[in-house]
Amino acid sequence: MPDEMGPGHSRRKERSRQAILAATRALVAEEPYEKVTVEAIAARAGVGKQTIYRRWPSKSAVVFAALLALSEDADGESITLPDTGDVEADLKLVMRASVEEFADPSFDRLIRALTAEVATDAALADEYREKLAKPLDKAKKARLRSAQRAGQLDAEADLDLVLEVLYAPLFQRWLHRSGPLTAAYADSLVDVTLRAFGP
Repeated sequence: MPDEMGPGHSRRKERSRQAILAATRALVAEEPYEKVTVEAIAARAGVGKQTIYRRWPSKSAVVFAALLALSEDADGESITLPDTGDVEADLKLVMRASVEEFADPSFDRLIRALTAEVATDAALADEYREKLAKPLDKAKKARLRSAQRAGQLDAEADLDLVLEVLYAPLFQRWLHRSGPLTAAYADSLVDVTLRAFGP
């Protein structure tokens, strides 16, 4: 096997990938999204434009990859939510972290850019759903099922609806900038959800 296809080649490819994703996140945080180009990403990452296009077909695909990389588990383990036996405490911990994430300016600009692209790109929407939304929902539902088994949540509750009641108000407030994203707000969403779907 030629040397360029050996372990060193793989390491260089991974370093290049990480540089591209980091450059994408940095540029989206710094510039209006429409001004971010594949050329600018390549220049910031120190790679050629074709290096990006060999891996991703468009700017929106690179932006999604940059977001997805933030949720990658370093150990390769599946996503799990905390399960201390107290569903209220666990959900408040998760929702407070979600609120903090949406309130972070760099994450805000990245997810707003992706949201705009997903709204008009059906293929990207499918990829987003399969690679990010579904795994996250699976982990959330696993925690809710544990709460059902413990008698802390209605055993007949529709878990898709539970998640919508829990997360949709947060997404709407963030999307429309209609109110502050605070820990108190996160706690209130958990309280409302548990009152609605309690045993």
